[in-house]
Amino acid sequence: MYRYDDYDHAFVRSRSDQFRDQVKRRLAGELTEEQFRPLRLQNGLYLQLHAYMLRLAIPYGVLSARQLRAIAVIARRYDRGYGHLTTRQNIQFNWIKLEDAPDILDRLADVEMHAIQTSGNCIRNVTSDPYAGVAADEIEDPRVWAEALRQWSSVHPEFLFLPRKFKIAITGALEDRAAVLFHDIGIRIVKGPGGKTGFAILVGGGQGRTPYIAQELRGFLEQRHLLSYLEAVLRVYNLHGRRDNKYKARIKILVNALGIDEFRRQVEAEWNRLDKASIDLPEAERARIASHFAPPALAVKPLRSEAVARRRADDKAFDWFFRNNTTAHRVAGHRIVTIALKAPGAVPGDVTAAQMDVVADLAERYSAREVRITYTQNFVLPHVALDDLPAIYDTLVAHDLAANNAGLLTDIIACPGLDYCDLANARSIPIAQSISKLFASPERVAEIGALRLNISGCINACGHHHSGNIGILGVDKKGTEHYQITLGGSPSDDASIGTLLGPSLPAEDVPAAVEAIVDVYLAMRRDAGEDFVAFYRRVGAAPFKARVYSGSAAVTTRALETASTGG
Repeated sequence: MYRYDDYDHAFVRSRSDQFRDQVKRRLAGELTEEQFRPLRLQNGLYLQLHAYMLRLAIPYGVLSARQLRAIAVIARRYDRGYGHLTTRQNIQFNWIKLEDAPDILDRLADVEMHAIQTSGNCIRNVTSDPYAGVAADEIEDPRVWAEALRQWSSVHPEFLFLPRKFKIAITGALEDRAAVLFHDIGIRIVKGPGGKTGFAILVGGGQGRTPYIAQELRGFLEQRHLLSYLEAVLRVYNLHGRRDNKYKARIKILVNALGIDEFRRQVEAEWNRLDKASIDLPEAERARIASHFAPPALAVKPLRSEAVARRRADDKAFDWFFRNNTTAHRVAGHRIVTIALKAPGAVPGDVTAAQMDVVADLAERYSAREVRITYTQNFVLPHVALDDLPAIYDTLVAHDLAANNAGLLTDIIACPGLDYCDLANARSIPIAQSISKLFASPERVAEIGALRLNISGCINACGHHHSGNIGILGVDKKGTEHYQITLGGSPSDDASIGTLLGPSLPAEDVPAAVEAIVDVYLAMRRDAGEDFVAFYRRVGAAPFKARVYSGSAAVTTRALETASTGG
């Protein structure tokens, strides 16, 4: 993984010192909250319902064991003993005291970390494939370019005060595990003419109040021009983006207002005006960055492990863990392991300090000292030998980290919702907990198969409800928490935005509605190979509506009452 150079160390320390002075002045009353707000946001500090929230930057979701242990110390000393994994591959703390924030930034700097640009109208944390550098289907490791983008975008003088926040994702694999089509800019590493490797550039995706799927801006861009081309995109957006209405300020609105052809024309014209050589990454610098991502020296091992085979035959739970939570590695005899933070009744994405230490220990012993965070709010150990899987699993079981449901219905994405966030209309966490308890049976979840359920507590869509196969959105209805259900969303290569099923439901009816939806799917799918999205696209919403709103489900009466009042 990337290591700071002298400039990085000096810069992060100076920012920490600067923020310490700003906090001191705020506590002394020399700065008003209005004056202080943009300063704290530049350092990832939000004021939420009950306390300050600090969001740490985890570039492209990659952590060392040492860094994760440092985060565990912060959780114990400055929070309530846990942290929360976000859908930007970051970690945030929800119970921070303002006077402690500078000390936390100093501790982060000690392990080459910070919280810069994790909030505000700037280029946020660049996200990527959590399997980068190890996936069997990878064309090229995207982390090299994600790191280049991080360095290019950090305190970029032209893009620190954009019309609205800006999100970039990059993937180098055939399968999209980074949801690039739902980003302001999505980047795919592709093979071009003559087998040359380059980028497909996608623009204008996003969720929130007005969701859009990104459109292709350029089908093939030479790698050497990535930074200058993105500079042109950001310049066009910065010039035209709305600043008078935050709901119309994202680049997706601009792209759809201009049309992709006109937007492309303006980007190309701007790009042709740029001094590309002064912006683009020199080959020597690309090679320097790439040297930090050299793969660990993993010994090629047999494709079959007798220890794993015996354990799978004797232990059904371990077998499910192997099936759902491990993935093929590019080096024979190894697997990629997902540690799902989604046990029945758990808060999606929450992880205790003790659990962080356990994961750090496992990474150090079994995974080349490296941990990844997924946008689905889980951990990944990227370099695990097959023979080590039983020992890893037993350790996870002992620390309540062995949920064997990665990618299944109970692997729920959820934002903190109204329990923490002052923007939320409704709670997300209790809904997620209720659904995960309802589907606690591993046999039942296995029968359902791959199914993504996402929950957001407001229209900002931090829980990615638009891209959930089943999406749940919290809304305020005359002072009470209600929930809209959408179906058919997908974050994958065949990306789609979920469509509204019908009137909103009160909280107590949501689990029954989800159960009814699942029952329809199981009863009517062609076979176990027909996934939920394919099924929904084939049959449409009608059978789900019939079951949820006029069938025997407990939701019927209240849902119809809601509909009659404009729900």
